[in-house]
Amino acid sequence: MKFGIIRERKNPPDRRVVLPPGTCQKVVASFPKARIIVEPSPIRAFDDDAYRQLGLPVEDSMQDCDVLLGVKEVPIDALIPNKKYFFFSHTIKKQPYNRNLLRAILERNIELYDHEVITNTSEQRLVAFGRYAGIVGAYNGFRTYGLKYGLFDLPKANALPDQKALIRELKNIRLPNIKILLTGRGRVGNGSREMLDGMGLRRVTVAEYLEEEFNEPVYCQIDAGEYNRRKDGIRGNKADFFAHPEEYKSNFFRFAKVTDFYIAGHFYGQGAPYLYTREDAKHPDFKIRVVADVSCDIDGPVASTIRPSTIEDPIYGYDPKTESETDYKNQNAIAVMAVDNLPCELPRDASEGFGEAFVKNVIPAFFNGDKDGILQRARMTQNGKLTERYGYLQDYVSNSAK
Repeated sequence: MKFGIIRERKNPPDRRVVLPPGTCQKVVASFPKARIIVEPSPIRAFDDDAYRQLGLPVEDSMQDCDVLLGVKEVPIDALIPNKKYFFFSHTIKKQPYNRNLLRAILERNIELYDHEVITNTSEQRLVAFGRYAGIVGAYNGFRTYGLKYGLFDLPKANALPDQKALIRELKNIRLPNIKILLTGRGRVGNGSREMLDGMGLRRVTVAEYLEEEFNEPVYCQIDAGEYNRRKDGIRGNKADFFAHPEEYKSNFFRFAKVTDFYIAGHFYGQGAPYLYTREDAKHPDFKIRVVADVSCDIDGPVASTIRPSTIEDPIYGYDPKTESETDYKNQNAIAVMAVDNLPCELPRDASEGFGEAFVKNVIPAFFNGDKDGILQRARMTQNGKLTERYGYLQDYVSNSAK
C-alpha cells in the first residue's frame, strides 16, 4: 500500500499536512507493507528535507500512489483519476462552492474519504483540528482585547512557533479584573481552556461568575445545558437538548450581563436557539465588548459575527445599534475575531496532533480489513457514484440541483 502526501494547492496557502515526517516514519515502522511518497511543497510547515532526512522519498509524481492524503480541497485540475483521496471536501452540507468539485470526483472515478466524516461506531469524529482552533482562537481573543483597549500588543499567532510560545506571550500580559466566558466543552472549547489554564487564570463556577465580583481576571466554562433551558420549564439535560433543540430557548443573556470577553467554542446544531440575538446586543445591560468566535457561524448564534475575518486582517467591529460593521476600537463597538481557518496559524502543532490521530485511527484500517468500519463510514464516493451513506447528495451533484 503506497500513500502519497500531496502538496496543498488551495489559496490562501495552507501549511498543514496530514502526516509530518516523524509520523510518516512511525507508519512505515509499524506497517511493513506501507510506503510513503512525499510530493515537494514550497509552503509546507515541514520542508522537503525534513522528510528526506528520515529516508522518505520526495517525488514530483503521485501517479504510483494508491492513497493520496491532503488537508484542504484539491483543485479540480489537480485531481488524478482512479485514486483514493483523503481531504476536507466541504461538500457534506451541500456547500454550493464545491459542487463542481464533487462532480469532478465522480466523473474521474475517485474514491473520496472526507476527514470530517471519519468516525467511530458512535458517530464521534476521530480526526480533527478543533483543539488547535480553540488554542489559537483564545490567543487571538486576548490579542483583540489588548488592541481594542490599547493595553498590550501581542504578536500574531502565526509569527510564533508553537502553543508553548503562545502561552509564554499570554503570561506576560496584564489584564484588568475582567470576566471571561468560554462556551463549549468539546475539542474547540477545551483547546481554549488549555490556554486559559496555561496562563494561570482562575476558573470559577457558574454561580460565582454570575453573582460575585473579583479582584483578578477570572473565567467560566459553560456548555449547552447552562446557556439553554426548556421552553416548558421542565429541567432538561445536554442529551435532551441535542435530541430536541427546538424545545429550548437561550438562557445566555444572564451571562452577557456580566461578561467582558467571550470565547465562542461551542457546537451549534440546526434548530438550536441563538445564544444572543441582534436585539440582545442592543440591550443596555449587554456588557460583552470582545468576542473571539472560534465556531464562526455567520449570521448565526453569535449575532455580532456578521462575516468571517482573515489571518491577515483578523478583527472587525460590530455596532449593535446599526447592526453593521464599524471600527472595533469605537467605545460601543463589539470587537469581533472570527477567523475561520485558525489551525493554519499553528501549522506544525496542528499537523502533529492531526497526524497522531490519523495514524491511530485510520492507517490500521488499510491493513486489518477495515474491521471497525472506519473507511466504510468515511467513503463518500466509489465506482463513480455516491455511496449509500451519502446518497442524500445526489440532488446536489445532479444538473437539476439549484
